[in-house]
Amino acid sequence: MRTRPSPKGPHLPPRAPAHLLSSHAVTAGAGPYALAAGPDGAVWCTLVHAGRIARLAPDGRIDEFPLDSSDCGPSLITAGPDGALWFTRNRDHRIGRITTDGRARSYALTGAAPGPYGVAAGPDGALWYTALHTHSIGRLTPDGEVTEYPLPGTGSFPSFLVAAPDGALWCTLNQAHALARITVTGDVRLFPLPTDGAAPVGLAAGPDGSLWFAEIGAGRIGRLDPSGPGAAVTEYPLPDAQCRPHAVAVAPDGACWFTAWATGRIGRVTPDGQVTEATLTDPGCEPHGLAFGADGTLYIAQESGDITRWDVTGPTEA
Repeated sequence: MRTRPSPKGPHLPPRAPAHLLSSHAVTAGAGPYALAAGPDGAVWCTLVHAGRIARLAPDGRIDEFPLDSSDCGPSLITAGPDGALWFTRNRDHRIGRITTDGRARSYALTGAAPGPYGVAAGPDGALWYTALHTHSIGRLTPDGEVTEYPLPGTGSFPSFLVAAPDGALWCTLNQAHALARITVTGDVRLFPLPTDGAAPVGLAAGPDGSLWFAEIGAGRIGRLDPSGPGAAVTEYPLPDAQCRPHAVAVAPDGACWFTAWATGRIGRVTPDGQVTEATLTDPGCEPHGLAFGADGTLYIAQESGDITRWDVTGPTEA
């Protein structure tokens, strides 16, 4: 394990190359939470407090689609293998599906109040999800068949989930301070993190097969290399250990972008450990999800009420 040194003294890191292009307001109090690029060229967003899914078109138009329950708690969202968007409904324990023209339905899950949260399309054509409260990973086929795979131990709080280039699914285990790898046949392996209280949440796969993750409890961004000896973990301390990094997204150049919801900032970590940050529209905007659009711009879901779009291709500023 390697830990990169944290910046010392009053010096702030260089400014990340992030320049605001546009800001798009949703219904007041709706709570933009997670984002996914859709197959239609739009960016889709869960509105966690309103029970709605929003579609932000490339021309800036926003459409909001109410779900069948305003209190279902739509959480994370992903593009599915069938051309639709799939999302977790954390409060009513269902998996939702919405077509690109706004038609929605949902699927009931097994068990008592599993609390689905993370979701990803698997290489087997199924949708996979994390169950926060039942300590398991679930698999949902397009025709609604549900299978759940228990994780080792208890109370790990499985959170974000991604399909990785190695053909497996990976998730963060927030309370076990670990990552987990699960194959499509249900075989699970845990990868404990070296930092006490890391509490990993956001997770994304890089083009080189590495896994990037946010340590919300430790104020670090981590990178796990599955191909290295013992699946080596490198951790990058952030300038403010209390910034609460939440979600991550990997850019085409291999750098990892993250949201810091406690400080209203976003940041960038390169594979060689350079950390840069930028302030968003308001320090209290509570950034959560982020995703790259089809045009390479970065979209941020700000729970305070906006989806913002940023150009992140410029040079780093001193």
